[in-house]
Amino acid sequence: MHQLTDLLDRLAADLDPGPFALLRRDGADHVDLFTGTVTTVDRLADIPLPADPVGPATLALVPYRQVVERGFACVDDAVPLECLRIDGRHRLPLTGVLDALPSTPVRTTDAAFDISDDQYADIVARVLADEIGHGEGANFVIHRTLRAQVQGVPLTAALAALRSLLVRERGAYWTFVVHTGTRTLVGASPERHVSVDDGLVMMNPISGTFRHTGAAADRAALLRFLADTKETEELYMVLDEELKMMATVAERGGQVVGPYLKEMSHLAHTEYLLAGRGSKDVREVLRETMFAPTVTGSPMENACRVIARYEGVGRRYYSGMLALLGHDEAGRQTLDAPILIRTAEISPAGELRVPVGATLVRHSTPAAEVAETHAKAAGVLAALGLGPQAPAGPDPAPRLADDPQVRAALAARNAPLARFWLDQRPPDALVVPALAGRRALIVDGEDTFTGMLAHQLGALGLAVTVRPWQAEEPIRAYDLVVVGPGPGDPTGGTEKMARLRALLTELLDTGHPTLAVCLGHQLLAGLLGLPVHRRDAPYQGLQRTVSLFGTPRRVGFYATFTARATADRHDSRYGPVEVARDATDGSVHALRGRTFAGVQFHPESVLSPDGVAVLADLVPELLPAPAGELSPAAPA
Repeated sequence: MHQLTDLLDRLAADLDPGPFALLRRDGADHVDLFTGTVTTVDRLADIPLPADPVGPATLALVPYRQVVERGFACVDDAVPLECLRIDGRHRLPLTGVLDALPSTPVRTTDAAFDISDDQYADIVARVLADEIGHGEGANFVIHRTLRAQVQGVPLTAALAALRSLLVRERGAYWTFVVHTGTRTLVGASPERHVSVDDGLVMMNPISGTFRHTGAAADRAALLRFLADTKETEELYMVLDEELKMMATVAERGGQVVGPYLKEMSHLAHTEYLLAGRGSKDVREVLRETMFAPTVTGSPMENACRVIARYEGVGRRYYSGMLALLGHDEAGRQTLDAPILIRTAEISPAGELRVPVGATLVRHSTPAAEVAETHAKAAGVLAALGLGPQAPAGPDPAPRLADDPQVRAALAARNAPLARFWLDQRPPDALVVPALAGRRALIVDGEDTFTGMLAHQLGALGLAVTVRPWQAEEPIRAYDLVVVGPGPGDPTGGTEKMARLRALLTELLDTGHPTLAVCLGHQLLAGLLGLPVHRRDAPYQGLQRTVSLFGTPRRVGFYATFTARATADRHDSRYGPVEVARDATDGSVHALRGRTFAGVQFHPESVLSPDGVAVLADLVPELLPAPAGELSPAAPA
């Protein structure tokens, strides 16, 4: 304990204690103290990770602006990627840390949100109508920031807030203070973004918020929350989005575990765990998973554009990550990275920022999302003297997560989901002999659902390549071309739409086997002469049972636009087209011709329990017996 005592003594004597971090992981009976020097780097790949030391080597503070490394839009506020190069590591007993930390209540003045409740409600309404309502994505997270001025020594206030969080908050993944000299972060993040240990990559999508006062939560109200369609679909959507990320960092994608209930002092969340085996450098894992959909939206690339458009200011560290990198005793890289939410940033001058956001989906209402921002901020604001404190000491009531009815309600959430992502299976369990060894190219329309689709087609036996819509790729080298999903208006004239239409026209003109998904399907339908319309109500994160060429299939939709047909057969310049359509409004769920097929839904989604079966039915019919002109060795 003397290391912490010395640090606090220096602070009390108005001396610089130097850079340090104090952090407690969920359920631990100790607090880690890291000390060292701070460096600033430009890229995640530059985070120092020396090969020799065993244990934590670097604690990186990753700001939101690093998303530019993926080529995504952001308001660049120039906030640095700071790294604490750890040269001192100490494990301190929790009780001793609580005794040592200052217990004086934090005092602040001039506390106010930068965006009022009414202004935030107006932004929510516009995003629902103009973005989700026009096919730009399934969900978006827009944040606002409470600002105040800390009275007294800012670092002392941060340490007092840490003590309050350690005593009163529960269920946090990390509870921490990080002091770099240029800033201090203090918070209780509920959410692991990504971790790597012994080659096991894990992510932890959390969504759905049950608010309560900090006293014992109401069991009946919780059960109503768990049955609420909006809250359930919100979790499914972020689960899909993080599965997309796992598809890029784990060799066979992610396996879904859960759901669970995460209980905290002022609210509870529903969550899943995702697990998969990977071998990438942990800094590449960080890059490929910037940033969590629970704090950005989906699809990710367009969510970043929407965030920049509606927020208009940089996010600083909000929705970024703390990332603890090191090595285990066998020399394997390790990573533990919580999301920077429920976190306050305090400047050396005492300027306090507490950013918070709400997830906007098609069922959202402005008033409910305003209330959600207040609830999410409540825990850290209470620790900073800006709200009522939760009871101290042991949990005030038994964990509701252990209640049999609550457990049953959580388990019931998996009933409609795709077993492909929930079950373990042998690598060759789903291989279709007619597809084994054939090559498929997936063209990504800015929605990394294509990564999940690649895993499913790979499980059926295809060798799959994914490339962005902007890239040139000789299509004759592939047995099948999949024109994939993406955001946007398929009737518009953007460069992306023009390029995808041109590709589909080439595929149709040459009779090349083609599968089109969601946006690709809408563009294909238009080329075949079917009208495409915007739906009155978006099908974003919606699961339905539809008839596909005489077979009922349960599938998931992420769409605002749809093609429509008045008959089950359509004559096109490319021959007859068989149409699977809605009996009520004629919406085209799927279509197929001699060398092409299209599906409006996402067979790869966790919302599509029949998705693999649909692919196993459609794809072999598109591919004739291997022919010389379609073999991998055929000239482009």
